[in-house]
Amino acid sequence: MIRWLNTQPTWLIILTSFLLLLFSWQAVVFIGDYPLFILPGPIAVVEAFVGLLADGTLLVHSWQTLSEVLMGLFIGCLIALPLGYLLVKSPLAERLVSPYLIASQAIPVIAIAPLLTIWIQSTYWLRVLVAVLVVFFPILINIIAGLRSVPLELYDLMHALEATRGQIFRKLEIPAALPIILAGLKVGATLSVIGALVGEFVQNKSPGLGYLLIFSRQFYRTADVFVVLLTLGAMALSLYGFVTLLERRLLRWRVKR
Repeated sequence: MIRWLNTQPTWLIILTSFLLLLFSWQAVVFIGDYPLFILPGPIAVVEAFVGLLADGTLLVHSWQTLSEVLMGLFIGCLIALPLGYLLVKSPLAERLVSPYLIASQAIPVIAIAPLLTIWIQSTYWLRVLVAVLVVFFPILINIIAGLRSVPLELYDLMHALEATRGQIFRKLEIPAALPIILAGLKVGATLSVIGALVGEFVQNKSPGLGYLLIFSRQFYRTADVFVVLLTLGAMALSLYGFVTLLERRLLRWRVKR
């Protein structure tokens, strides 16, 4: 069975596993005879999805959350890239900044989010900031690891060719570190969805999938809760897939092993 699966295309394996998941889910609901507010079946979730999509509710909340996710991911990368380069190139900066960065990871974002509601009046930028805090550190660590993975022999070669610092950065450091940086971006892309959702839990007075999730839970609309969860999963998968496509394009010069 496993040998046969290994010979099948990826899309067929994914489709088969998805159908098995739906069948198992429906079987559990049927055998357990659970009420709708405890565990809705796939058909009930599809009906809820169509209803939320038809009246525009899902699109409004999804677009709000997606804008927060993309902005948080963009700002997180924008801060992490120059800071990571500085920490790699300056031992003094690393000794000064690294203890604070490491210590900050011991504090859960959900613990400081209430403070942010006091300091930041804008609901949108509060949510974006929470997303930035979530994605920043994993991306930073991968940037540092990627830059430090460049072989020293290549630096000697670039110096022998009298390359400038800008040329070394563009033609050596970025291409060599790009695989690890993109791996960190994949992690950040998925975590940004979590960050935006945490921000919406803290500031839940305006549209967003977090707001819709809380509203549906309060009124025992469990099918709507499943729709929100599946939408969040689809959003994270889409961002991950986009980074994967970007990785294939930027690293097309690499020889596949």
